[in-house]
Amino acid sequence: MESVEKGSAALIEGIQADALTQREEIIKEAATQAAEKRKYADKKVDSILKNAQRKGQEQADSIKRKALSQVELEVKRQALRFRDRLMQDVMAQVEEKLKSMVKHKDYSAVLIDWIIEAALGLGVDKAQVNASSEERRLITETLLDQACKQVNTRTGKTVQLSLADAKPLDAQGILLTAADGRVAFNNQVKTRIMRNQRAIHQLIYEAVFAPKQEEQL
Repeated sequence: MESVEKGSAALIEGIQADALTQREEIIKEAATQAAEKRKYADKKVDSILKNAQRKGQEQADSIKRKALSQVELEVKRQALRFRDRLMQDVMAQVEEKLKSMVKHKDYSAVLIDWIIEAALGLGVDKAQVNASSEERRLITETLLDQACKQVNTRTGKTVQLSLADAKPLDAQGILLTAADGRVAFNNQVKTRIMRNQRAIHQLIYEAVFAPKQEEQL
């Protein structure tokens, strides 16, 4: 009987020992798993934070790019408006300058050049010359003869020019009309400016807007 009790007691002690060992192993394993899960969770959180930070930076960069693009676009618009206003002002000043030249002693030479240019452009044997009231007073027979001689020399033909019987032009410049009235060459100031608008704009741009060479060095 006593041996049975001793055997039972030893069995119980063995079971208790195994239970304690298993419990420690379970606790140890649970601790290990918990540590791994915490480590995974930390990595996940860190990944989420970095991802959010990256997206936030991307959004910030995108907003910055859009803002800069809008600013650059507005600057270009303002520059274009300024350039257009400047071009218009310069054109108006050119017209005023040419208008003031009518009373200058050398303006007859300007009229001769314009008449020759119109005659060469029109390309007829006979034509009538018209201009504004102030300019018509300067268009004498002598002036027309000088223009004819130069046209004849350049073309090798005989061209006849006479002062038109029509009423004077309202605007400054020359209007050359063929004798039969079918064709005409408008060489008035406004038309000349429009005809040479691209070249004039280019000159203004180079003088005002194009960067100077010394500024680029």
